[in-house]
Amino acid sequence: MMKRVFTFFLFALLTFVPAFAQDKATPAAPAAALPTAEQIVDKFIQATGGKAAREKLTSRVSKGQFEVPAMGATGPIEIYAKAPNKTISIVTIESFGVFQQGYDGANGWAADPQNGLRDMQGAELAANKREADFYNDIKMKEYYPKMTVTGKDQVGDKAVYVIEALPAGEGAPEKFYFDTQSGLLLRLDSERETPQGKMKIQAYLDDYKEVDGVKLPFTIRQDSDIISFTIKISEIKHNVAIEDAKFKKPSQ
Repeated sequence: MMKRVFTFFLFALLTFVPAFAQDKATPAAPAAALPTAEQIVDKFIQATGGKAAREKLTSRVSKGQFEVPAMGATGPIEIYAKAPNKTISIVTIESFGVFQQGYDGANGWAADPQNGLRDMQGAELAANKREADFYNDIKMKEYYPKMTVTGKDQVGDKAVYVIEALPAGEGAPEKFYFDTQSGLLLRLDSERETPQGKMKIQAYLDDYKEVDGVKLPFTIRQDSDIISFTIKISEIKHNVAIEDAKFKKPSQ
């Protein structure tokens, strides 16, 4: 999914900051006359441009700003993605260093100033592989074969349908919050394996804009019990030539 929650950056920063309180979810409203999970997902695909528009794209380069309010830290972020399943995210924060997370089509890896370079394994690798799929926005039914509509809720001032989805293979259930009117994905709750143990996170997607026929979120906020950060995208370019070497794990 274009959620791009960047879980790695969250736990990589844990060694630099104290505990940070998370936002509390609004209590769910009673479910009534709910659409099916398939109908909700189909509406989301159409709301973001449709399958045909997605398949016209083969690469994406996103640039913007990475902000960690609790640390008073900011820095540039660059995200490169290439079909079918290669991705790398690079954040540079002054006084802390460079944070990277990548998937080269077969292997997932991460590197940061505190923990160094490491390979991903198990459920963490499975999640990174799933999110590296360039067309995962239109393959949700494949990646989450078991989806259940659990009711309605609120994300900010927007009414949303909530889908609980169990990923194929390894990984804990996730919750997706889709705007009942626009069909856009506004929030994702997940639990991820990290070197520090399991971590519950919430990702909020906002400021959707159309680029080359598809709608993408230009603001992504990710919260956990420990820390919160925001990614503000300023530029997205599609079908840019990117060498495969860009996604390879750095040498030691």
